[in-house]
Formats: sequence, C-alpha cells, structure tokens
Amino acid sequence: MLGLLKKVIGDSDGRYLKKLERDKQAVLSYHEEFKLLSDEELKKKTDEFKQRYQDGEKVDDLLPEAFAVVREASTRVTGMTHFPVQILGAIVLNKGDISEMKTGEGKTLVATMPVYLNAITGRGVHVVTVNEYLAKRDAHDMGKIYDFLGLTVGLNISGMTKEEKREAYKADVTYGTNNEFGFDYLRDNMVAHKEEMVQRDLHFAIVDEVDSILIDEARTPLIISGTAQRQSELYTAANSFVRMLKEDKDYTYDEKTKNVQLTEEGVNRAERVFNIDNLFDSEHVQLNHNINQALKAHLTMIRDEDYVVEDGQVVIIDQFTGRLMKGRRFGDGLHQAIEAKEGLEIKRESMTLASITFQNYFRMYEKLAGMTGTAKTEEEEFTSIYNMNVYAVPTNEEIIRQDNADLVFKTMDGKYKAIIEKIKELHESEQPVLVGTVNVDTSELISKMLKKHKVPHNVLNAKNHAKEAEIIANAGQKGGVTIATNMAGRGTDIKLGDGVVEKGGLFVLGTERHESRRIDNQLRGRSGRQGDPGESQFYLSLEDPLMRRFGSENMSKMMERLGMDEDQPIESKMVSRAVEQAQKRVEGSNFDARKQLLQYDDVMREQRDVIYEQRMEVLESDNLRPVVEQMVESSVGRVVASYTPEEEVPEDWNLEGMVDQLNQVLFTDEEVTLEEVTGLEPEEIQEGVMEKVQAEYNRREENFTPDTMREFERVILLRTVDTKWTSHIDQMEQLRQGIHLRAYGQIDPLREYKFEGFEMFEEMIASIEDEVTRYVMKAQIRSNLERKQVAEERQAVHQSANSQAQAQSQQQAKPANKPYVKEEEVGRNEPCPCGSGKKYKNCHGRL
Repeated sequence: MLGLLKKVIGDSDGRYLKKLERDKQAVLSYHEEFKLLSDEELKKKTDEFKQRYQDGEKVDDLLPEAFAVVREASTRVTGMTHFPVQILGAIVLNKGDISEMKTGEGKTLVATMPVYLNAITGRGVHVVTVNEYLAKRDAHDMGKIYDFLGLTVGLNISGMTKEEKREAYKADVTYGTNNEFGFDYLRDNMVAHKEEMVQRDLHFAIVDEVDSILIDEARTPLIISGTAQRQSELYTAANSFVRMLKEDKDYTYDEKTKNVQLTEEGVNRAERVFNIDNLFDSEHVQLNHNINQALKAHLTMIRDEDYVVEDGQVVIIDQFTGRLMKGRRFGDGLHQAIEAKEGLEIKRESMTLASITFQNYFRMYEKLAGMTGTAKTEEEEFTSIYNMNVYAVPTNEEIIRQDNADLVFKTMDGKYKAIIEKIKELHESEQPVLVGTVNVDTSELISKMLKKHKVPHNVLNAKNHAKEAEIIANAGQKGGVTIATNMAGRGTDIKLGDGVVEKGGLFVLGTERHESRRIDNQLRGRSGRQGDPGESQFYLSLEDPLMRRFGSENMSKMMERLGMDEDQPIESKMVSRAVEQAQKRVEGSNFDARKQLLQYDDVMREQRDVIYEQRMEVLESDNLRPVVEQMVESSVGRVVASYTPEEEVPEDWNLEGMVDQLNQVLFTDEEVTLEEVTGLEPEEIQEGVMEKVQAEYNRREENFTPDTMREFERVILLRTVDTKWTSHIDQMEQLRQGIHLRAYGQIDPLREYKFEGFEMFEEMIASIEDEVTRYVMKAQIRSNLERKQVAEERQAVHQSANSQAQAQSQQQAKPANKPYVKEEEVGRNEPCPCGSGKKYKNCHGRL
C-alpha cells in the first residue's frame, strides 16, 4: 500500500531537487571559463560580487557564478572539487533548508559555497559545529578557500577574551560551537557599555549536525548563573532595625494595597542607627532595599498563612491550593528577609542571570540552514518549529554497505559474550571494527573485557576526547578496534587504510539501540562512505533499557518456550521493525516534550525581547531623560490611582497618605501639600505633580550638569533593569516548576503560565519604574559614576545592580556661609544652624 502511495504521490524530494537542476547546471557551466582565470583574476571575483550586491543584485542572482568561483578555488587550494550532488546540497542550504547527506559525502565542503555567497554581503556568516575540535578543524581546512578568495575567517571558542571574540565576529565567516554563540548573545545583553558587545546582528547561520543541535540539545537551555550577592549581615541588621519601628510614627502601612513606606521620622531613625548621611544616596541602595524587604516580611508575610517554617526552612504556601511549595523561594531578597525574621539560617542563592533555549536563539537568525546525515525522521519538527524543510540529497556513489538484521539475546551477559567473540573474530581477520556504545560505562565495560582477551583497542568517550582526532585517524586501519560513544557518530570521517577494502571495509557493531533512530543511523553511516564496502549490525538483549520499556516480556517467554539459552540469538527483521516502532514512540514523546519546552520559553522570549530592546535603547541613547520622565509619570499615576480608587467617593480618598508618599518618593522638601490636591480629579493631581517633578528635575540637572545627569540616568536604568530582570527570571522559573499542578484542577497549565507570567512581567515593569523614579529624584550623584555589569562571566558572582552605585558630583560644592559644628541633634526639616536659610537635610545634613 505504501509503495503504491509513493508511486501516486511521487518522491517529493526528487521533484524538488529536479527544480534545482537548472541552478546546478548553471554553476557547472562556468567551469571551463573560470578554469582559465589566473589566481589573481579569480580572487578579484570577490570584489566584483560585493560591488554587484551593493548595486542591487540579489544573493540568489549571484549564486551560479559565486558557487563556480568557490568550486574552482577549492580545486586549486585543497585539491577537492565539489561533485554535482554537493552543488545540489549547497543550493538547498542557500535556500534556508536542511541538506540530508550521508556520511562521507563532504558536508563540510558543501557548506563553503553558501557560506561564501552570503558572506559577500558583509554581514557575517556563522558556521555552527557540535564541538570545538570540529570548529578548529573546519576553520583551518575550509578557511584556506575563503582566505584565497579574500574573505576573513574567525574562530569563536571558549576561553577567548572579549577583544578576541569581537575580532572573530567581525570576520566574514565565523566558526564556533552552538554553546559559544548562544552564551555570547546572552553576555552581550548583560554588558554595561555597548562597546563591550561582541556579536553583530544575527544574519545567516549554517548548523552542522543540525539534528544534534536543534533537536537533541533543544531540551537544555543555556543558563548564565551567579551567586546572588546578598549579605546576610544586612538582612539581620535590617530585621533588627525594623523590629524597633512603630507604625504611623516610623512607617505607614496600607493594608489594602499592602504598601509599606518609611515616614520622614523613620528615615531619620535609619540614618542615625546605621550612621549614614542620606538613606536615599545611591551608595545605600542595598540597605534601603533590605529595610523595605524586612518591612514587607514583618507586615505583609504572615506565618502559617503565606508560609510555614518546617525543618528550619521557610516553605511557601500556594495561595491557590493551600499546598506547600517545597524548593521554591520568594524572589528579590524577600525569602532571606523572612529567614532573618524567623531567626533561621540566611541562605545565599544561585541566581539565573540570563537564559535562552537553542530553539529561540537560532530562530533569531534572518536565515538558518543545516546539514546532517540524519534529519528525515524529525522533518515534522524542523518544519513546524524552525520553518526549515529537509531534502535528502543523493549520494555521489551508490551505497553498498550491508546492514544486517539485529541480533537479539535473552540476557545482557549473553549479548556481551557474543560481542567480544565477534570483535575477536574481526580483529583476527584484520577487518577494522567500530563498536558503538550508548554511554561511557558500556564503553569501559567492553574495554575491560577486551583487555582480558588481550585484544588491542582504542576507547573514545567523553573522558579522553582530547585524543579524538588521533583515534579516528586510526579507526579504519587493518585490524583496528575502536570502542566509542556517540562522539564517533558525528562529524568524524573514518578513512579506510590500505588493504581494508579487500577485507570488507569498516564493520560497525552497535551494542544497543538508542532511543533515537537518528543516532543509530549516524553510527551505521560511519561505514560505507563514497561507495566503499562496509557492514553494520546491532547486538541487543531483552534486558536493554529500550527493550524493557517496550514489551520484551512476550519475546522472552517465546525464547523460553523454544528452549533458547542466553548465548543463542534471534535474528529477525520482525524484531528490528518492532524496535524501530518503539523508537518512533520515544521520538514522538521527546518531540512533545521539546514542543512544550518551546511553548513555555516563548513566553519568556517575548519578555526577554522587551527587556533586551529596552537595554539597547539605554546603551545607545544620548539622552534618557524622556524615558525616565515617562517612568516617573507612570509611577506617579500608580500612586495617585491607589489612593483615589474609582469605586470610592472622593470624600473617602486617603489624600493625606497619597501626599506623604509622593513627597517621600519624589521630593526632598514637602513640595506637594494636602491643600493643593483637595478637590481635584486624579488626572489633575497627576498633572500638577508632574509639573513639580519637571521643576525639580531641572534643578537637579542644573546642580549636577547635564552630562553628569545623563550618565546618572543611564547607570540607574541599567542597574535597575538588570536587577529586576534577574529576579523576574528566578520567579518565572519557580512559577513554571509548580504550574503543572494546576492540571489537577482541570486548568491548562500553559495558559495559566502565560497569564500569570504576563501579570508578573507587568509588576516587574512597574517595579522598575518605581525604583528608577525613587533614585533619579532622590539619590545624590557623585563624580565617579560607574556602570556595573550584572555578571562578568558565566560563573561570575552576581553583583546587585544597585550596589556600589554613583557618588557625589564635583560640581556640588556648597557655598560656605560660616563654619558649623554640630553640637546637638537637629531635625532633618528644621532650618540649618549655619544660617543658609535651607533646611538642615538639604545643607549640612548632606555632609
């Protein structure tokens, strides 16, 4: 039935590739012409293409000539000439799709054509590999072609300085690993100065072993983490201080809005207790934050209602279900404040500073392409998530490798005995064998067994990957025995030694089936390259994990009925098909898991885009005052709205509380009075307050100079955004870990995650605006303004974005009216005894 369906529908890949035949023939048509060009004439073609592109020709218009130039250059520089099928694969890549090409078909060389063509735009091309060994190898080997044609080549690997990375990204072609490209993107969005960024815009990427990177590794997000630098001493001190305070005198608490605010007297008391001059000086941002969190811990967080103390730990109570949410913590230091309140050990936390999945990182490229030997089994995923089609490109030579049916043994011991016997047999006949294992433990177990039988061999796994090149080079020699994990299944080319073809080529022996058919196919594909002979076979047991998961009991009973012992295998195509069906089910399950991960990460992606865009605006803008003023206006609007709710009549509005809070947050003097706001509509109140804000802003700018004020705004914005964002990431992760429990209440967890995540994001934005407002309007500015990066490196300690902030401006010299010696306690709002006419807090109270 399936065969008939194929005849009716036809081979879709074949039909598509036939459409590309015209382009392929166009490339080949330049062969004779370009062959006659001198090296210099061939090199000049690059400048010609660049000029034609600048003049308006499209990349696709230049394809035939550009590909032909690369083909001729490769022939001269490396001695390798692209086969016609390789040109087909290159055209597929240039279209932004996936070329599935069998092992040994020269995928690395195929990539040079689309890389060169897209590099002439001057916007950079990234070639992504699965490990640094391949990145270095390909940058060196293929780099010769680009260098010959006048393009620059960069290598991006771990351990490089920012300057080295910046140079690598400036190159026309940049080779590197998926991890480094992803981490560089995250680090670029944590810098304090735009000049510290290393990446350019994400233009075009070709991903080698695309299924490994975009499928297998898609479940693991990239995370930059650091230790939250929250000092337990400050939490303890802030907790002790808050216990001394009295409501209405030292602080105000609005139970309805849960807003806690120090009064003027409370601020005075804090400054006396902590022996500081100005609590709102940006030097004391962390202390101010700790005091606020301690107030929240005591007034808004109720034991046995919001949390319980269990085994010396603060455990959050889910407000929706009443269940304990073990392992989750309140963010932004509130959890530590509660620990201090309860007299428990205050824990430092590892904090996620930035994260992204490979799925969302690579989807940011304008054009994305990939190549691998095995992608067809995951075509649906590539199409639905990455909008890339998979096309199987024919081999240059017919594959004559013999793929034998699986051998299935009753027990694991029986399987291993048979494997050792087969390896000994192959070694004695001098036919090289590659033994593929699923994990390191199995590779080491087989190695021990071979040592007992005195069979010389090499082991390639994660523990000795440094010798990878040497081991692979010898794997195809006569009598060679190589035991390898999946490392040997990707990106490696095992070439046959002299006389090996006559011995039957490379024998690939799989010790068990992987849960993914692609991994098994990769292993098989190490043998039979470019028309070479070869053979492959998998040895399984009913005790293998995959077999245990999918109905090996019936087969075991059948073997017992037939009287088969553990050393006697079943060799059956039916068994192989059953295993393949089991693999399909696992692949489907894994696809669903990756799809769900992406759906959750898409929520974070939208939020991440907003924050990173805002950060870039801060880094690039010459004047952030309009941005800050908009934030102040939003913050003022929230204060006014919270004290003048629509559902209440104006007579019930708490105007006095509103006036106190506006003055606390915005002004050093009592600029807003109760008389001014009485009888006004909320919009009128907000408008009047903003006029006063403008006047105060102008005064501050006059005192500190516009340049100092502009940098001060930038510092405050960057640090506030970074601090709040890292805390938000942490809270979103906590939400995600517990959200699946909502399913028990017949609620869609993803929908709830989106809804609550949006609310949390809105709260974070409001929190950013409130904090920026408070510090821009109240903090003192010092001369050594310094931007701090959230984290220097992947494992760097997280610097609180508000700590060690800005210090006083040199332009802030006060006129010396007369010498003043403080002899007695002076109230902050009392006239300064020096006779200046200013309030004490605005004169010598600042010293």
